[in-house]
Formats: sequence, C-alpha cells, structure tokens
Amino acid sequence: MNIIVNQAAQEHGMGPRGSALICGYTNYHRQLESSLADLQKKEDCLLCPTGFAANMALMVTIGSIASLLAVGRKPSEEERIAIFSDAQNHASIVDGIYLAERQQSVEVFVYRHCDMSHLNALLLKCKLKRKAVVTDSLFSMDGDFAPMVEIAKLRKKHQFLFVIDDAHGTLVCGKNGGGVTEEFNCEGDVDICIGSLSKATGCIGGFIACSKSWKQLIQSRGRSFIFSTTMPIPIAAAAHASVIVAKKETWRRREIWKRVQDFRALTGIPIKSPIISFIVGSEEKALQASRHLLTSGFYVSPVRPPAVPPNSCRLRVTLSAVHTTDDLKKLTTTLSQCIAFRDIGIQNSNKCAKL
Repeated sequence: MNIIVNQAAQEHGMGPRGSALICGYTNYHRQLESSLADLQKKEDCLLCPTGFAANMALMVTIGSIASLLAVGRKPSEEERIAIFSDAQNHASIVDGIYLAERQQSVEVFVYRHCDMSHLNALLLKCKLKRKAVVTDSLFSMDGDFAPMVEIAKLRKKHQFLFVIDDAHGTLVCGKNGGGVTEEFNCEGDVDICIGSLSKATGCIGGFIACSKSWKQLIQSRGRSFIFSTTMPIPIAAAAHASVIVAKKETWRRREIWKRVQDFRALTGIPIKSPIISFIVGSEEKALQASRHLLTSGFYVSPVRPPAVPPNSCRLRVTLSAVHTTDDLKKLTTTLSQCIAFRDIGIQNSNKCAKL
C-alpha cells in the first residue's frame, strides 16, 4: 500500500485543489469508485470529501426532486416526498434531512429506534406516494444493527426508496466485506448505500453507492459534493488499496468477529457487533472511567453531549483485527474495576452500565 501511495504522491502531488466538477477528476478516483460500487453490488458510486458530506448531499438531493418536477411552481402532493428516519440516525442524516425539509418539498417522519411496527404505521398513515426510508445499518453509539430483513419486507409492501448509512459495516460485515447488506443477504433490497472511508478503510472521505442516474442527480444537486474540494489523490490511492487488501485478506474480518466472541465469553454481555457501548450516565462518571482506563494503558474516550443525549454519557469500545485475546482479557479486567458487568441491562445489544 505504501508503494502505491508514495507513487501517486510523487507523480501528482495532492492533486486537484477544488471541486471535482471544476478542477477535474483522475483515474485514482474512478478506480476507487469502481471498487466501492463492486463491493456494494451497485451500478456506480460517487466519492465525497467525508461521510458527513455524503449523507448531506443525498438528503438535499432527495429534497430537490419535487422542485425539479414542479418546474418553478409549488410542488403538488403527487410530487412531494416523505422521508422516514430512525430516531437514532447519525447527525449527518439528521442535518441533511433538515436542509431537505427547508426546501418545503418533503414531509419528515421519525420512527422509534428500530421499531418496525411504528415505521409500518407511519407508512400506512402517510398520504404521499413518493417515500424514502433512511437508517444507519450499524448504529455507532449502541452497536446494534438495523432490522434489515424487516425493512426489506416493508419496502416490498410500501414501495419506498431504501437508503442506508453503512459507515460501520463496510469491510467489517459480510463474507466479502460488502457490509450489512451482504451480512443479511439483502443487497438487492437497498437502493442507495452511503459509506465512510475513515472507519475500516483507515483513510478519510465518504461515498454514495447507487445507480448511474442517482449519481448524476447528486452530482448536479448535492451541494456538499458540488462545493467541496476533491479528495486528494494520495488518499484516493490509499483508500483503493485498502479496499483491495480488505477484500482479499478475509482473515481480518474473521479476527474482528473472533474478538466479539471473546468479549462475550469474558463478560457475559451478548454484544452483537464490534461496537460496545457502556452507558454510565453523567459526564463526570464517563470522564472518571476514561481516566482510569487510560492509566492502565487503554484509550477509551468518553462520549458526551451533543453526540449523545444528556445523562447518557458512555464509554465506547471498538474492537479491531489487531486486538488479541490477551488484550481483551486485560481490558475487561480493567473495565470491571469501574463498571459492574452484572448490573448491565440489555436493551438492543448492550446498554446501561453502572459505575
């Protein structure tokens, strides 16, 4: 990987220093887009400067559709779009929907976290014909999965656009690293997949895997894509190399999920993913626990508002392929000194720890 990145940097420097639509585009960017489209089993892919920008671009584009159809007049009910969003979706989705809503061409419904009965009721109640459901696939603060199979069933019933943010699932879940859609065998049910290049890929950037027509629409209406600088060439080269390595070296994914099994065995906590969230309550308690872990050699930063609601501050542990069983034994021993595992209440995957 280092050879590829060094060669790209020496030949091209950092590359274009403006937006892709103005300052150009390179084979490095196209190779990365093609590899991500193939990974997600989608027709095409669009790179964005960050995962945040990718979600913002897509939500704003969805919000612009009714205005495009109306051609200068106020959109009719037939042209407006209803967006259904999980209550615990990432801030980038929430902010993107807010901007879409300001275009006065969408109606927004927030359904209770992973509650399919509530989502179904809202879908039945909604009178708009055009609908989109957007959800994180693997939720970053709780480590639980969206009920992908159930949402896919509702998609067949209600005929909505199914959008997921697979930032934490890409290259981690699925036999080939295709993410949560591959893991739950519903790749054909998801219409658009947003991802991040700053998680398993280890770089920076975001992407939108979708159809060619959606890509063209986002390129013309997604403001956070249009008005942002293109990803530097060495970063694109590094991300492409990382995708290739992750797809070939499947042992990396196996090691991650072995560590998940190890953590279950050591603590008795039935975690569902490599994201382990211990809710400790106040900011003071979270900071105190984080400092204790740091003195023992473990960097586990406290998560506080605005990332989480008040009094739900937490420690978030993320397991990786480079962690060993011995690492986890030491970690769980240290954690047990400030968190009572027996008092952890299980809701979704792993919540509510007490100091």
